[in-house]
Order: sequence, then C-alpha cells, then structure tokens
Amino acid sequence: MAPSRTVLIAGAGIGGLTAALALAAKGFRVTVIEKADRLEQAGAGLQLSPNASRILIGLGLRSRLSACALAPDAVSIASVRHGGEICRLPLDATAAADAAPYWVMHRADLQAALLGEVQANPDIELRLGTAFEDAAAGGTGVTVGCRDGTTRRQESAWALIGADGVWSALRGRLFPNVRAEFSGLIAWRGIADAARLSAEPAPPRVRLWMGPNAHLVTYPMSGGRRTNVVAIVPGNWNQPGWSEAGDSAEITHRFAAARWPEAARTMIGAIDGWRRWALFTIPQMPVRHSGAMALLGDAAHAMLPFAAQGAGMAIEDAAVLARCLGEAKDADSPATALARYTSLRRARVARVQSLARQNGRIYHLAGAAALARDLGIKALGPRRMLKRQDWIYDWRA
Repeated sequence: MAPSRTVLIAGAGIGGLTAALALAAKGFRVTVIEKADRLEQAGAGLQLSPNASRILIGLGLRSRLSACALAPDAVSIASVRHGGEICRLPLDATAAADAAPYWVMHRADLQAALLGEVQANPDIELRLGTAFEDAAAGGTGVTVGCRDGTTRRQESAWALIGADGVWSALRGRLFPNVRAEFSGLIAWRGIADAARLSAEPAPPRVRLWMGPNAHLVTYPMSGGRRTNVVAIVPGNWNQPGWSEAGDSAEITHRFAAARWPEAARTMIGAIDGWRRWALFTIPQMPVRHSGAMALLGDAAHAMLPFAAQGAGMAIEDAAVLARCLGEAKDADSPATALARYTSLRRARVARVQSLARQNGRIYHLAGAAALARDLGIKALGPRRMLKRQDWIYDWRA
C-alpha cells in the first residue's frame, strides 16, 4: 500500500483500535498514535449488543472475546416503587438470526482483545507515548504534528481520524466552539465478588433498578466470578476522568436514605472501592468532518450511557468509516468519503443519543409518574419491550 493511502488515527481506545482493524481489512496501512505511554486497564464493565458484536466478530475477534465475555440470558427490570422485578427481557433470541451475541465483559478485556489483534496485523503501527498536536490539510491529504516526549515530528497521511474521546484534541482544533457539557449526573462504578452477593450461583443477567432520581445497573463479568455495579445519581462534582476515587459512605447513604429495597442496597454494600465518573456529553454536531479529517466515537458524539450504546456507536462508526474510505477510488479525495461517512452516521447517532437521554428521565421518575411507567412496562410485556430494541440490535454496516 502506497504511503498516500495511510490513515492516521489519534486515540487507541475501543473506537480507534476497531477503526484500525476495519481499515486494515479494507487494504489501508494504518498508524495509531496514543498519548498514553501504556494502555491502562481502565473502566469497569460494558455491554455489547448484537449491532456491535456482529462487527467485532466480522473482524476476527470471536475467539478472543468469547474467552472473556458472557452472554446474559435476560435483562431484569426492577422498580423501587414496586419493590422488585416488573419485567424480564429474554436475550437468548437476539443472537438467533446470525449468531451475533449480546455480550457483557470488562472494558479492559475488550481493549486487550482489540490490542492483541492490532499488534498481530502487519499493516497497523501503534505508537504509544505519542500525542497529537495539530494538523493541516495538504494537496494529497493531511500533515499531522505529533510529539513523542520532547521530540516533535510531522506525519503525512491520506486521512486523519480523531478517536481521542470526549476531550478530543482534534475536535478542539476543527470545532473549537463545540465543548463537552456536564450532564449533572455522576456514575459510581465498582466491582464485587459474585460470592458476596449470593451463596448460590446467580443466572448471568443484566439487572436494572429504577428509582427516584437514581438508578442502578449490575451484570456479571469474568466468567461470572465478578459483578459490575454502576449507580447513577445527580451531583455537582464534574471533574474529567474515569476513575476518581469515591467515598463508599456517601453512595451507601444515598441509597439507604431513599429507602431502596434490601436487594439493591446489598449490591451497593458489596463494593469495597468505588470510582466516580462525571457524565459529560457532546452536543449533536451536524458536521463531524473537515476535509480529510473526521471524528469518531466519543470525540464526535459522547452520550449518556443509558442506552448501553457508547462503545457500540464507536464500533459502528469504525465500520462505516472503513467502508466509506474503502469505496473511494484512487483519484477520489478522502474528504468526499469522510463527508459520506458523517452523513451516514448523523441520524442514527442522534436517535441513540436521544434514546439515552429519554431513558435517563424514565429511570429516575418518582411518585405517580413512576407508577405509570411501571404499569406501562408490565402492559407491554417482555417480547414487545425487546422488540422496541430491534432498530438498534439489527443494524448492519
């Protein structure tokens, strides 16, 4: 592959590494730069619905991910007002059509699987400890300024992709007026030994508890030996980052004072070390590209996690990006392909962002509104509730 068909990706997170694999599969050479000196085992659990797992399987990751992921049997929806489960959505049917599973796993396991596949690919170069600084459009692509320690260098690429997260440096260069916005919500994240929650093995299940001004999500990881727990509450703390230490007494008191059921408070009490993550979003952007440069994943559309699609949308972005660039003819400008990529992604991502915001409002209802919500979910029933997710799960690149 000629150097003029090299794509440079800033950011080696889930979106960046997936994009590297997808682009390499289309015949590109790919350089991934990452400012961190090593890829941290950050975060806790994540959910990958079939729209995302289908793409990863297509990139050859089935065996790597099957070894560390679990396929839950259902999503259990419970209400504080009701005191327990009001609906159970069966997930076994989501994989029937084409064997794309609904997976839950540790974020670090997904990143490790992607990293292993990237390192095994001779058409991908990963440079850690290399920070993106600036970029300028050229006649045949982009000139990218990077810094490796004290050394500044310039790279030439056919296209530049910013997959550098909610605080994206490339977005700051291309769209300086678009800034991350604090949602007023904080995610408290922790991992508990499954044995501390139940003496008997529990079914592999995603559990959602909805309550007044808060909700709780749990699901198994690590072969069922550990349980990921996420508690969402309002707050004023809004520092950037994924892993700020949190005071266990504070979150325990919040759920006890609100008189959450014992089962939910047991999950909260099983966590020894909490981490806080202030939830920031990116306003909907009508344009996510400029010439031969474009944004991907959280850099373009960081969203609330209440549709469990943050990683999924980044993975979808990667697949569509690779397809659009791969379909460009040698004489075509990458700008045309990137304009098509952002156009194809705009409506779907906006719809998912809207769903996530709506879910957050629904989860946190109180009083008569919560009663109406619970009765509505019961009336719909599990199959119709799950059917409402088809537009997300059945998507294909």
